[in-house]
Amino acid sequence: MDRSPPEANRARRRLRACHECDWLVALPALRPGEQADCPRCGHTLVTRHRYPAQRSMALAIAAMVALVVAVSFPFVSFTVRGIGNRIELTETATTLIGFQQPVVAIAVILSIVVLPAVYLIGVIWLQFGLLRGTPLPAGRSIARSLAHLHPWMMADVFIVGALVSLIKISGMAQVELGIAFWAFCTFALLLLVTTQSVDSDWLWFSLAGEPRAPGGARTGTTAAPQGLTGCPTCGLVNRLSREGHGHCVRCGERLHARHPYSLQRTWALLAAASILYLPANLYPIMTTTSLGHASPSTIIGGVVELVQMGSWPVATVIFVASVIVPVGKLVALAWLCLVVSRSDELNGVARTRLYRLTEFIGRWSMVDVFVVAILVALIRAGTLMSITPGPAALAFGGVVVLTMLAAMTFDPRLIWDPPLPRRSTPRLDPQQGGVQ
Repeated sequence: MDRSPPEANRARRRLRACHECDWLVALPALRPGEQADCPRCGHTLVTRHRYPAQRSMALAIAAMVALVVAVSFPFVSFTVRGIGNRIELTETATTLIGFQQPVVAIAVILSIVVLPAVYLIGVIWLQFGLLRGTPLPAGRSIARSLAHLHPWMMADVFIVGALVSLIKISGMAQVELGIAFWAFCTFALLLLVTTQSVDSDWLWFSLAGEPRAPGGARTGTTAAPQGLTGCPTCGLVNRLSREGHGHCVRCGERLHARHPYSLQRTWALLAAASILYLPANLYPIMTTTSLGHASPSTIIGGVVELVQMGSWPVATVIFVASVIVPVGKLVALAWLCLVVSRSDELNGVARTRLYRLTEFIGRWSMVDVFVVAILVALIRAGTLMSITPGPAALAFGGVVVLTMLAAMTFDPRLIWDPPLPRRSTPRLDPQQGGVQ
């Protein structure tokens, strides 16, 4: 499969437009282990792997085996004063349904089991077809879906949530880890390596080839003024219509010169997340019942309790993931929206790095939601000891999802667009995503 890489035809230019700064470049010939970065902002455009099909398929199969083991055996158990409980992985979601938290339950099971399984099956399907020499049906649609599924898979975040949960109850009860716990840890690691091993540039070249670059394209400048844009899914540079719209000729993805109403949508999502953040912190996220006495706990209250118990590392993890990260992401995205028109005064590279950071850390705020899901399913010993979810769990989950969507709707290419004239009359331009 490595005998005909995309660089084999040196007579054809392979253009790419950076998704973060819109800089148009011609890809060099890459050998396995090399990557091509944008010379303007440093964003990685292409990463080449050795044996891309065999590598990602083997890892995906191994991850699927680990996932099957993780959902088939006991996950964790606890015992306190002769009374205990044992749960399986899927019970962390199904138990929430019994406490009138179906939305949170769906989010948990989707992010740790369903979406990762769909992703792995898609990788196996695509690579098996390429290894046999003939792509299997629906290959392009599946390849498009892989890019959209990636941000919502949170098996690694769930592992952190599980460790936090076990540390919280280890002082109150005897905890025993099941086979499924270690299998899921293995699965989370394999899933992470699988996502990093997928060479999307090679994959799309193998599925649909490389159409010729649009005529007259000039590298070393931005793509939008030339009526061009790079596909966010397969990377192919396409020519847009006069209105700044189009569809990718290779994968069919909808294309825009800039995300329509990018700033307006980002502001709306940030406003909704800010509103939900209030009940997420004011209402209890879970209620602990011990010897018949119920003790509701907010996010901050849980951090304080952990500090009083001496669990400084766990308290730090919860405080950072549940307080610092959401607030920091709201502030960072709001600041980026405010300063997009000041490209001449602020460093574009620094702002782009800030955007990358906000996009990366947003999913880690789900740690607290996973902690609640695990503890609610595990700690069920009646009046002796039990934990029930509070209304803040749904609100906080909504904050996480909305901030992730806000980062996705914000178009980082706006950071690099030319600054607006100081004395011009502002007007809204849906193609540029904001004020022009």
